[in-house]
Amino acid sequence: MKKYAMPIMMLVIFETVAVTLWLTKNNIFYLFNFSYIGMSISLGVFLFIRKYKHARRFVQLLVGTYMLVYLGLICRENMQIEGFWYYLFTGVFEAATIHYAVAKIFGPLIFGRGWCGYACWTAMVLDFLPYKVPTHPRKQLGWIRYITFAVSLIFVSALFLAHVGNLERIMFQTFIIGNILYYASGIILAYAFKDNRAFCKYLCPVTVFLKPMSYYSLIRVKCDKEKCISCGKCRRVCPMNVDMTDNSRKRENGTECILCMECVKNCPKDAL
Repeated sequence: MKKYAMPIMMLVIFETVAVTLWLTKNNIFYLFNFSYIGMSISLGVFLFIRKYKHARRFVQLLVGTYMLVYLGLICRENMQIEGFWYYLFTGVFEAATIHYAVAKIFGPLIFGRGWCGYACWTAMVLDFLPYKVPTHPRKQLGWIRYITFAVSLIFVSALFLAHVGNLERIMFQTFIIGNILYYASGIILAYAFKDNRAFCKYLCPVTVFLKPMSYYSLIRVKCDKEKCISCGKCRRVCPMNVDMTDNSRKRENGTECILCMECVKNCPKDAL
């Protein structure tokens, strides 16, 4: 049973969040919402342990589709960064603010960039593209993400400062338009750089939250130096260009790890 400790731990964490929010917010939706996400992630980790090839993709589709279609399109919640700013400015601890707190601000202290690997509805689509392994060195364009982050903040701030009406309707329209722009730019970047994850590396504003917390992540891929033969295969298959042979928190692109486990699956000596 020891090898199943990880899926059990993930289920316990999400169930704790689910029950806590249900009782404190007096809203049973949070019980179902976080229970569903927790069970989906736990099932995916269980399938990975059982060596099911498409375990992570299975979780991506379960969680990503739920958040995009049900929460976004049906419930009309802007779960993107503009929605977070909107709820934050209105002082309401609901929807996007709770989502960001759990998945992208405090959650990464436990599971790092796991959101990017298992739940992001943008990456869910981009991972279907043909360039799953980057063929060129990482480009020094990460600064662009800070511009998109600032633009999203300025945009929502301007709406509040201008006292624009019907903000909830505008937020839903922003969610639709924002997703179209994300998918379009993500696909263009993927083909331009021959890298499915180019959008995540250079443009995604959410990573501004994720990166600093991921530095201290509890769950990390580590290398057994005694088994490692320095073949370099883990670096070649990593979609985020992380040096997994370095166990320090300062390893190259360390805060970019999305826990996709491609390095673990491809290591010839089971050193990871």
